[in-house]
Amino acid sequence: MRTEMTSTSLCIGVVAPLTGRLAPLGAPLSYVLRALAPRLAHVRNGGRRYDVTIAVRDSRSDPEAARQAVRDLVGLDGAHVVLTMAGTRVLPAVTDTCEEAEVPCVSTTFPWQAYVHARGAVPGHRFRWTYHFAWGLDDIASVFADLWEGIDGRSPVGCLWNDDLQGGLLRHDRYGFAPVASARGRTLVDLGAYGEPAGDFHPQVGRMREHGAADLVTSAATASDLALFHRQARDAGLRPRLITCSRWLTYPHTHTTPAPDVHGELADARVATLVYWSPDHPYRSGLDGTTCAELARAYQQDTGAPWLQPLGLAHALLETAHHALTVAADPTDRASVAKALAGTALDTIAGTLDWTRGPTPNIALLPLVGGQWQPGPRGPRLAVVSNAGHPDVPLTGDLVPAR
Repeated sequence: MRTEMTSTSLCIGVVAPLTGRLAPLGAPLSYVLRALAPRLAHVRNGGRRYDVTIAVRDSRSDPEAARQAVRDLVGLDGAHVVLTMAGTRVLPAVTDTCEEAEVPCVSTTFPWQAYVHARGAVPGHRFRWTYHFAWGLDDIASVFADLWEGIDGRSPVGCLWNDDLQGGLLRHDRYGFAPVASARGRTLVDLGAYGEPAGDFHPQVGRMREHGAADLVTSAATASDLALFHRQARDAGLRPRLITCSRWLTYPHTHTTPAPDVHGELADARVATLVYWSPDHPYRSGLDGTTCAELARAYQQDTGAPWLQPLGLAHALLETAHHALTVAADPTDRASVAKALAGTALDTIAGTLDWTRGPTPNIALLPLVGGQWQPGPRGPRLAVVSNAGHPDVPLTGDLVPAR
């Protein structure tokens, strides 16, 4: 007669931006948590069944609140692994607190160089408890260079970068855009650092004119700041043929600000960006077999909202946590879970995540292709317009310069 072994409880902790300025970007994570809850109700490891609870704490889009969320997940909820995504200041606060609390953490949506530097480390440093999957600034630069070449193979590129960590790293002579641009024979023109939120871009517009960098512009600005820059450039008689923008503009500008003038300005600019996940990506979840197209369709049907790129990454976060708890030598021991993460190579709905072959310890890379926000009947549509580095991702549109 077969006897079921005694169940032991495990906890997956999640730090999510449920409120505050990042709340619209937390919607995909909240959705995936609800959708996968039945699948995550228990795991089997070594013949034993473990019941799993999911504890969610609000980062409130604030670094200090995020740190407290981690402390509560560890001290009150007994989390065995913590998951998080979104926020250039919030995400490092979560990961650093997890390192201090000695709890495994998996995070995403942040270039790996920024992930390392924001935590006071340098590439090559090995964290014991915290693991990340994303892309590099060099990967963004390569995708953007493909897009620039699709418009003009000669013009210099005006660089609209802020005065914060992200802007500093984009300017970095080793980790930023310069090595990729130089290898492509492309000249970068720094238009001058600015603080966020910006109040005036006339100095940057003047440098754009002075250095002949009006046709191509690259940035990592917020939607509001980029719209202001574009408006002031137009008022000065300058009309960029292509703007490439990472960070905030990987999301539809209609999700990052309610301002209708920003929406109109950026729709007219036809901003191009990086694409790390879409319904047309050829991946399937290792947890439940869901395809990218199926996940996007379910999200749209259940929420009435368009799919967002973080949707696939949120799903992959939970796939990774489930996998680690399944294969850890002792899933009730946080050190065992961290060791399992370090050795993970897993096929997910976001692609293969391999922490054994990253560019630096604790990092798994995601591939990037190039996309462009184009007008659609239901608002901005993100079309994949360049796939030179990853032809397995199909093109869904043509790159169209602004007129």
